[in-house]
Amino acid sequence: MSNQFASLGISAPILKALSELNIVEPTEIQQKTIPLLLSEIHDLVGLAKTGTGKTAAFGLPLLQSVNTESPVVQAVILTPTRELGQQIFKNLEDFAKHIPDISIASVCGGIPIKPQIERLKNPTHIVVATPGRLIDLIQRKAIDLKQTQYLILDEADEMVAILKESLDEIIAELPKKHRTILFSATLPGTIKQLIQNYLNKNVVQISANMETIGNQGIDHEYIVVDPIEKLDVLMHFLNSKEGERGIIFCKTKAAVNKLAKNLAINRFSSGALHGSLSQGIRDRIMEQFREGYINILVATDLAARGIDVKEISYVVNYHLPDTYENYVHRSGRTARAGAKGLSLTVLQPEEVVEIADFERELGLKFTEFKKPSIASLEENNTLLWAKQIFKIKPNHDISNELKTKVKTVFHHLTKDELIEKLLANYVLQNKVEITEKPAKKFKK
Repeated sequence: MSNQFASLGISAPILKALSELNIVEPTEIQQKTIPLLLSEIHDLVGLAKTGTGKTAAFGLPLLQSVNTESPVVQAVILTPTRELGQQIFKNLEDFAKHIPDISIASVCGGIPIKPQIERLKNPTHIVVATPGRLIDLIQRKAIDLKQTQYLILDEADEMVAILKESLDEIIAELPKKHRTILFSATLPGTIKQLIQNYLNKNVVQISANMETIGNQGIDHEYIVVDPIEKLDVLMHFLNSKEGERGIIFCKTKAAVNKLAKNLAINRFSSGALHGSLSQGIRDRIMEQFREGYINILVATDLAARGIDVKEISYVVNYHLPDTYENYVHRSGRTARAGAKGLSLTVLQPEEVVEIADFERELGLKFTEFKKPSIASLEENNTLLWAKQIFKIKPNHDISNELKTKVKTVFHHLTKDELIEKLLANYVLQNKVEITEKPAKKFKK
C-alpha cells in the first residue's frame, strides 16, 4: 500500500485498490487537493494540465466521503463528453473496488436514455453525467438531487458554453448547502466569470503543474511544409513511427474524414473520430484504438477528450489549434503516466510566426523538426505504393481466361525482374504526373 497516499488521509480500502493499480506516488494536484477535500468545507478550484491525475484528485476523497448506507445521489460529476465520462466512471469503479455497496452510475448523452432511467431507480451514490443528459433526466424527474452534497465540474473550460445555459437549472435541484469543485486546465475569462457567479466567495484556488504543458515528458516540435507536400510529409513521419500509437488533430469534421480516407488508401492502420459519428461507431473506434487494433486516431478536439491511453507516443497537430487551451488539451494526450511523448505541429510558412506566441503564452520552447528531403519523400511514397499492392485483395470477378493471358505475358520473368519492371513503371508514371499534373500528385 502507498504510504504517500495514506499520509494524505486516504482510507485502507482505497489504498488497497491503488496498490493493485500500481498507483504509488501522488501527483502534485493530488497532493494539494485530497487533504483539502477531506478536511475543508469550502468550494474548490483546481488548475492543472491534462494528464496530471485530476480524476483521482477529486475521485478518491469523494469515494471516501460517500455514505453507502444512504441510497441517495450524493455527488454529481459533470464532463464535456461521453468519452471522458466513461473514462471517469471506469477510474472510479477501479478506485472503489474494495468499498462495499458503493454505487456509481454513468448517464452521459449519445446513447438511449431509457436504460439510464431504469438504472437510476436503483440506489445510486455518485453520478457521472454530461450536462445535456443530466438536464434531460431532471426534466423527466428521473433523478433526485435534493440531497446531493458535491457538484464536480471537470474540464470546465471545455464545456463552459453549455454550463452557462444549464448550470442554473442543475443548481436549482441541489440543496442550498453543497460544495462545488471545479477543475480546469486553463483559466479564461469565461471560467473566471463562472467561478464568480456560482462558487462560494470563500472558494479555495489551487494550481499544479502549470509551468509546463502537462508534464516535463513532452517534446514540443514544429515542421514547416508547403501545402502541396503536407500529406506526404505526414505519411513519412507516420512510417517512422510504425507500430506506435498516436493521435492526429484536425480543425473540422470534414478535414478528419478527408485525412482518414487518405491514410486508409495508403494502408495506415487508422480510424476517424468526430461528433457527427454515431455513438456506437465512436465507441467501436475507441475500443479498437485502446486494444491496439488501430494505431492512429484522426480526431477533432472535442471528440478526443477523455482518451486516456497510456501508450500514445505522439500527437500531430495537422492544423494549428485555434486557441492556446486547445494546444494544452491536444498535447496532453501523450506522455501520460510518466511516459515520454512528442507533440508535432505541422505549419505552413506563413504560420511560423505564431509559434513565438504559443511559446510566450504557454511557457514552452518549441524546436524545429527537420523536414525530410524530396528524395526521402519519394522513397517513402514508393514503399507505400508497394504496400498497397501487397495488401490489395485479389479480384475474383476477373475471368480465368484473362488471367491466363496476363500470366502468359509475364511467364518468362523472374520475381526480381517483375519487381524491377513494376518499379520502373511506377517511377515513370510518377515523373509524368509531376511534370504534367503536379496538383494531383499529393492528396491533402
